[in-house]
Amino acid sequence: MKDEHIQHYNGYAVQPSAHRLPDGSFSSNLLLERADSVHGDCRYRFYSLDYFMNEEQALQHSTRWGRNWVDSRG
Repeated sequence: MKDEHIQHYNGYAVQPSAHRLPDGSFSSNLLLERADSVHGDCRYRFYSLDYFMNEEQALQHSTRWGRNWVDSRG
């Protein structure tokens, strides 16, 4: 994963990633991290959110998905 894909959004570091599958498609993945002084570090990992024909689409999907997740959790 490249650092330029890490974004900070509403208290979370949104870190999308993608990996190439044997058929040439890409799986979109996500790591969300929140440093919360009350509850300690919180880390959420999501794998294979969806599949795409190119890496950029997979990364974009992971980022959108992560932002939606953060927005729906408050």
